[in-house]
Amino acid sequence: MVHFIGAGPGDPELITVKGKRYLEEADVIIYAGSLVNPEILCYAKPEAEIYNSAGMTLEEVVEVMEQAETAGKNTVRLHTGDPSVYGAHREQMDILEEKGISYDVVPGVSSFLAAAAAMKKEYTLPGVSQTVILTRMAGRTPMPETESLEELACHRATMLIFLSVGQIREVAKKLAPAYGIGTPAAVIYKASWEDQKIIRGTLADIGEKTEQAGIGKTALIAVGDFLGDEYELSRLYDKTFSHGFRKASD
Repeated sequence: MVHFIGAGPGDPELITVKGKRYLEEADVIIYAGSLVNPEILCYAKPEAEIYNSAGMTLEEVVEVMEQAETAGKNTVRLHTGDPSVYGAHREQMDILEEKGISYDVVPGVSSFLAAAAAMKKEYTLPGVSQTVILTRMAGRTPMPETESLEELACHRATMLIFLSVGQIREVAKKLAPAYGIGTPAAVIYKASWEDQKIIRGTLADIGEKTEQAGIGKTALIAVGDFLGDEYELSRLYDKTFSHGFRKASD
C-alpha cells in the first residue's frame, strides 16, 4: 500500500494523527525534500528507507513505489502541506492505478491555512469576503487564459497566491487596478517554521517591503480586505438570530 500524506506546512507537529502513524509504520519514505521540513522524518523508524524526491523524476519515484510494493513493504509518499494543492500527485496516482498498485490519500494542513493562523486572521469575514481564491502567477507552468490574476481580481475576494513571491511587484501591479492600490497585502514566509516571517503592507508597498526583507521563495502572498479591521459580526452567535440550534432572544 502506498500512502500519499500531507506533511503539513512545516511544523512537524502539524501532521495529522493518521499521517504520523503511517509515517511511523513506513518501510519506505519518499519525501519532497525541496519543501518538506526534514525534521518530520524524526517519526520514521531507524530501518526505514528514505528517498528525497527533489532530484528524482516521476519515473524514478514510481519505480521506488513499485519495488516496495513487490517486496510487500509499506510506502509513504510525503508531500508538503496538503497534496491536493500544487502537489503534483495526481500523475503519480494515475500511474499506480494503471499498475494495479493500491494507494490512499491522507490530507494535510496547507500552508495557506498555517498562514492565516500565523497572521491571526480569518479569510471569510462577514460583509468583507465569503470567497477564497487560491492561485499562482504564470511561470514555467502556464495559467489558463481565464485564470489570469487580472481576471480573478475583479471579484475582490480573499486571494492567496502560491509560488509567486519572486514576482511580487508584478503580482501587485496586476491586482491593483481591481483591488485598489491601498488594499492590504501580506507575505508569509515559511508559515509555521521556526524562521517564519510575516511582511505586512498594501499593494502599493508590499513588493518593496518583501524585497527589502530578502524574501524570494517559500512564501505565500495574501491580498484582501480581510487583513483590515472592519467587518460585520457573524449571525451565528447573534442573540437576535434564530437557527436550528438556538432561538432568538429579545
